[in-house]
Amino acid sequence: MTKNLNQISIFWFRRDLRLDDNIGLIKALAASRPVLPIFIFDPNILDDLPRNDARVTFIFQTLQILRLRLRQKFSSGLALYYGRPLEIFDQLLRLHPIASVYANHDYEPYSRERDKQVRALLHSHSVEFYTFKDHVLFETDEIVKQDNQPYVVYTPYMRRWKAIRQQTSACFEATEAKWENLAKDSPLQNLTLADIGFTQSSLIVPPFQTGPQLLRNYSDDRDYPALAGTSRLGPHLRFGTVSIRKIFDEIKRTDAEVFCNELIWREFFSQILWHFPYTSEKSFKPRYDRIEWRNDETEFARWREGTTGYPLVDAGMRQLNETGYMHNRVRMVVGSFLCKHLLIDWRWGETYFAKKLLDYEMASNVGNWQWVAGCGVDAAPYFRIFNPAAQIKKFDKDERYIHEWIKDLHKPTYPQPIVNHNFARNRCLDTYKRAVS
Repeated sequence: MTKNLNQISIFWFRRDLRLDDNIGLIKALAASRPVLPIFIFDPNILDDLPRNDARVTFIFQTLQILRLRLRQKFSSGLALYYGRPLEIFDQLLRLHPIASVYANHDYEPYSRERDKQVRALLHSHSVEFYTFKDHVLFETDEIVKQDNQPYVVYTPYMRRWKAIRQQTSACFEATEAKWENLAKDSPLQNLTLADIGFTQSSLIVPPFQTGPQLLRNYSDDRDYPALAGTSRLGPHLRFGTVSIRKIFDEIKRTDAEVFCNELIWREFFSQILWHFPYTSEKSFKPRYDRIEWRNDETEFARWREGTTGYPLVDAGMRQLNETGYMHNRVRMVVGSFLCKHLLIDWRWGETYFAKKLLDYEMASNVGNWQWVAGCGVDAAPYFRIFNPAAQIKKFDKDERYIHEWIKDLHKPTYPQPIVNHNFARNRCLDTYKRAVS
């Protein structure tokens, strides 16, 4: 077949909003055709979000920065579209002689189905669709047991992950992409937030910190919510504004093992969602779907608003509502409280976090909610029920974190506890026993 010299390649930005160490982009540029970068605002994802969602603002602003960099450095750009991906690619196929489309892997159930449909459309036009690993260091079935079955317990997965990591050269490399292959000087479609039905959020995604001091102190500081001991890396990994290979390379140089272990949890939950996509909606352990949840709407509202009368729970929920962030130790406490003190379905909490967290990522969010509810892989035993008062004594004994978010603590306006701890604990144990016995 005669090669069409006018054909182009498309690189589809998704969860990889950066130019450096972007595997799919590097592969596209290496193919020696003009590369048109695009991003699609997908209403299938956006329609259920509040119109001032901070994550959409962050994505939009990041894309505008990328557009400017591509224009100033390479006389190129980034085309932005709003619409269902299948419809956008149908338009692109009519507008351009496309030889191939490049992207990086996305592992969530909706994304896998979307890519399946796009691949079929492209194939019907004799267009290749190439995708690459970029979001994690190891994916899908790269870390499996000797019988090729996926790990469902973290510790052996983590040990195997580290063993394979030592044998691989998968690390951050300042690979020089062939930027000269970017499509040049063509007018590329831009959008405003209003074009996609959104307004600018007042919430800001803060920059991440992974300097040597934070990494060295992480194991000592990470459980204390009043300390600035965490990296705020989550949103940047979620949207790919930083390379995971770069982060692991920095960890390796600092020998920050505990920080490394936390990021391995992220990869563990990613492969769990890949192998068991039903866990996005159902418990990994099916018998836990027999739990007779109380699902009291009034109590759920008090949990959401941070008015349960349990200070650590309320401080965490108020922090989440005001900033889009919650300290990880506190996430475990508020999650346990919802599922076990109030006997409200973990899916209610997961859905609320999905709306509020700036660093929301389905695999980690679902994995952690099922962990705290006792129904997931390698989960906390159902009889492990966090005592919110004891957690304060261990991790916020001076109540610095609590006072930051609850201004009327110890005042008559602060609500009485929504439920007695001992009563709630016994009720939870009885309910879980009936379900799993």
